[in-house]
Amino acid sequence: MATLTLDHVTKRFGKDIVLDDISLAVADGETVAIFGPSGAGKTVLLRMIAGMSEPEEGDLLINGEDMIGVAPERRAVGMAFQNFALFPHMTAFENIASPLRAHRTTNAEVAESVDAIARLLKIEHVLDHAPRALSNGQKQRTALARALVAAPRLLLLDDPLRNVDAKLRFEMRLELPRLLERFGSTVLYVTQDYREAMALGHRIAVLMDGRFVQIGTPEEIYLRPATIAVAELFGDPVINLFESRVESGLPDASVAIGKARLLLPPGYAGIAGRPVTVGIRPEHLRFAGSEGDSGTLSARVAAMLPLNDRLVRLLVTEDGHEFYTSRDAGRQDLGEGRPCVVSADPDAILLFDRATGRRIAPEGLEGTRST
Repeated sequence: MATLTLDHVTKRFGKDIVLDDISLAVADGETVAIFGPSGAGKTVLLRMIAGMSEPEEGDLLINGEDMIGVAPERRAVGMAFQNFALFPHMTAFENIASPLRAHRTTNAEVAESVDAIARLLKIEHVLDHAPRALSNGQKQRTALARALVAAPRLLLLDDPLRNVDAKLRFEMRLELPRLLERFGSTVLYVTQDYREAMALGHRIAVLMDGRFVQIGTPEEIYLRPATIAVAELFGDPVINLFESRVESGLPDASVAIGKARLLLPPGYAGIAGRPVTVGIRPEHLRFAGSEGDSGTLSARVAAMLPLNDRLVRLLVTEDGHEFYTSRDAGRQDLGEGRPCVVSADPDAILLFDRATGRRIAPEGLEGTRST
């Protein structure tokens, strides 16, 4: 296993800054999901850690050792790519064995190690197949076996489930954590899928435009996103956002959404009058008993969409505000065109500064990056 430290690292391609003064500390045996949109710099980051490129500024340490200038083969890093990157002229066996051959491992040791990892990943029956004869799922498992077979101290996985079907992707989300724990690997897992990031990462590092905008546990990032942009990356349907202003009141402050007034948790009275963006996740809105109850919002059902065991409804208020709810499908009386009343638990309401987009913590301070 290994620790990884990135300290104020910057990577440029010509005049373009691809990674901008990023810092990250990964503990021994920890899996950190690097999550962000396409073009954020995720793959560039992995290639830099693997030694395929070098940073222009900052420090990169593995187990406390400076890796700047160290050749890739001396870093003891394993890597699996989203496009599998298997050698087409080799069988699955030889692809998996290639890192061991590079270290001059004996043939007997190679056979033993390859057979063991193949059994673990359930691909022992295709070891004599060329990559062109493998399914995408078998290619993905072969690439993962190759990355793991030499017991690398640090494992870099570049969106390895992106090109496999939904069934296998779901299965591997369940299998991978157990597999990685068994190997005791320290892992950086790159993905554009927030579900994978939340399922596989002990922590998530959200990378946008070459910078880490938030680092924290899946729960922290989902329930306390640092910015509106982060909040919108997590959740399906997307978080509801309303423009409003904090209003003073006793005992607690509130925000107005159209004609409705939603109570806030304690700690916001000090920012009365401040313009804010209110964020409420669809699953945190519940249907209330009757119109006029304190903290309720009256609306009409405009559309409905089943989503697994839940029903997503698009609601529209009298003054045109649109928002989503996501609840169990039990309320059959709330069909399209029907009026309804919803409420939100004050503790589930998020406030963001309208000018900066950053979350405002209940004590009145702007949300800061969790590290």
